[in-house]
Parts: sequence; structure tokens; C-alpha cells
Amino acid sequence: MPLIYAFVARETTVLAEYTPYSGNFNTVAIECLQKLTNPESKFTIACDRHTFNFLVHNGYTFCVVADEAYGRQIPFAFLERVRDEFEARYADKARTAAAHSMDRTFGPRLKNHMEYCMEHPEEISKIAAVQKKVNEVKDVMVENIEKVLERGEKIELLVDKTDDLRNQAEQFQRKGRQLRSKLWWQNCRMKLLVLLAVLVLAVVIFLLACFAGGNNCVKKH
Repeated sequence: MPLIYAFVARETTVLAEYTPYSGNFNTVAIECLQKLTNPESKFTIACDRHTFNFLVHNGYTFCVVADEAYGRQIPFAFLERVRDEFEARYADKARTAAAHSMDRTFGPRLKNHMEYCMEHPEEISKIAAVQKKVNEVKDVMVENIEKVLERGEKIELLVDKTDDLRNQAEQFQRKGRQLRSKLWWQNCRMKLLVLLAVLVLAVVIFLLACFAGGNNCVKKH
């Protein structure tokens, strides 16, 4: 009996379960669920020659109990099939569903997926192998995208610094033009004052010369 027991739970509330066998598998599985602290999305707990395989996604926990000799590939392929159908059909409805309220609707689907995986192990293994490669490629792509985004952030910082330098240069040029204009006006004003002083001095000298010339003329007369 390779696949023995399966359930779907929201946090610690079991919504649907199925098993064709008798035993305490559901008790042990639910105890594991209530003590669930593993931060990973996929993990396995081995107990008494059986594996309790868990898949956690979007607030739901999917579990299947399998014979230890059955490995992990097919149990997790089963869990992924169950997860995809459950989230596609019941994800919104299950947010408020009561405990075991979906046994009648989704319990038979657990049975169907369980039977299919046990009857087609080679196909499931091939699909799992392909999925593994796809996941590896996806992880590499995500890592590359993160690196590109990180470089993009650095480029953005460099562009910001370049903009700051350009703004500072423009401010410096503007202040330089203002200073040159101010100095030019000061220089012109100084030249005007000097020219005015020269003119005043020339007028004074001219008047003094005329006054002195007038006195000479009076004395000769």
C-alpha cells in the first residue's frame, strides 16, 4: 500500500481527507499538522516505516502518508496534482469552510489522484523529472533576473548621482554667471566714477585756469 492517507487543511483545520485503509495514520498526520513549524514548503517526516509528506502553499497544507520504500517523488507528485486542482476549484470557498466540510466533494478527488499516481508510477516519475528540470531552470532565471534588477538599482543610483552632479554643475554655472555679471557692473560703476572724477577735476582745472586768466587781465588794465 504505497499511498495510504491524504488530507487538505487550512492552517490546522482539516477540510477533506481520504484513506482506503484502517489505522492511526490520520491521527499521527493531524498531530504533525498541529505541531507544524517547518518553514519549508516541502518536507517529509519519517515514522514507523512510513513517510508523512507535506506541501504548504498559500495558507493550505496538503499531506499524504506513504510507505517509506515508495520514496518521495510520487508522493510529492500526488500532492502537487491535488494542490493544483484544489486551488483552481476551491481556494476561495475553502477560506471559510468548516472542518471536514469538503470530505464529500473533495474526498473522492483525493481518491482519484491517489489511484492514478499508484497505477501510473512511470508516467508520474517522468513528469516529476521534467518538473524538476523546469523548476531548476526557473530558479536560475529568477536568480538572473534578481541580479539584473540589482544591477539596475546600481545603475539607477549611478544615474541619480550623475543627475545630482549635473544639477550642481548647472547651479555652479548659474552662480558663476551671476558673479561675473555682478563684477562687470561693479567694474563699470568704478569706471564711471573714475571718469566722473576726471571730468570734475578737468572742469575744476579749467575753471581755475579761467579764473586765474581773468585776474591777470584785470591787473593789466
